[in-house]
Amino acid sequence: MKVSIITVVLNNADTIAAAIDSVLAQDYPNIEYVVVDGESTDGTLDIIKSYGTKISKVVSGKDGGIYFAMNKGIGLATGEIIGILNADDLYENTQVISKAVAAMQSNNADTCYGNLQYVKRDNVKAIVRHWHSGGFRRDSFLYGWMPPHPTFFVKKSVYDKVGLFNTQFRSAADYEFMLRVLFKNQISTCYVPEVFVLMRVGGKSNKAISNRLKANNEDRQAWQVNGLRMPFFTTYLKPLRKIPQFIFKP
Repeated sequence: MKVSIITVVLNNADTIAAAIDSVLAQDYPNIEYVVVDGESTDGTLDIIKSYGTKISKVVSGKDGGIYFAMNKGIGLATGEIIGILNADDLYENTQVISKAVAAMQSNNADTCYGNLQYVKRDNVKAIVRHWHSGGFRRDSFLYGWMPPHPTFFVKKSVYDKVGLFNTQFRSAADYEFMLRVLFKNQISTCYVPEVFVLMRVGGKSNKAISNRLKANNEDRQAWQVNGLRMPFFTTYLKPLRKIPQFIFKP
C-alpha cells in the first residue's frame, strides 16, 4: 500500500531539511514524498532540490495560501493513504508511517491519528506541550475535541468522497476538514496512543491572541458550512482543552 506524504513550504530554510529527513528516515517501504513550495526566496527550494530523486515530486509556484498548497499536493498524490507534514514539523521516530498503516489495516479504518508534542523551535528535544489525543468518540467534537491534524492519515478515497480543504478558511480549514470527515460523514478512524509528530511552536493559528480569536470564529463557521449546529459551549471548551497540554507532560 503506497503512502503519500505531502509537505507544503514557504521560506522555511531553517527547518525544511529536518522535516524532509524525518520523512526519508521512515522504515515504511512504499512512500511517495511530495513537496509543494510557494516560490520561496530564502534558499528553501535549493535545499529541497539538493535531495534529488529522494523526493518523489517537487513543485514550486504561487498559490493562495497553505490550504491551497495542500490541495495541490493532494491532487499530485498517487498513494492510497495521504499524510501531511508541515515544514516546521518532523516525525517523532522512524516507525510512524508503519504504525499508522498497520493500525488502519488491523482496524479496517479509513483514517488514523496519534499524539503530538509542541517543541521549542530551536530545540526539538524541549517539550512545551503534550497533546494527548485519546480514543475517538464522535460526540467529543461537541466538547471542543479534535485530533492533531499533522498526525492525521487519510485514505485518498476519503478526499474523493468528502472533498479537499475548504480554502475559504484561513486558519481552521484543517479543523473543518476533520469535522466534516469524522463528525458529519462519520468516516471510520483509529487511534495510535503514541507521539507521531513534533511541532515547533509558533504555528499560524497560535502565534498571537488575535489569531486565536480569528480561529475561534472560523471554528464556528466550520459547523455552519456543514449544516451543523455548534453548541454554544464548544467555542469556550476548545481552547480550554489545551490547558492540560501545558501541565501533563510525559
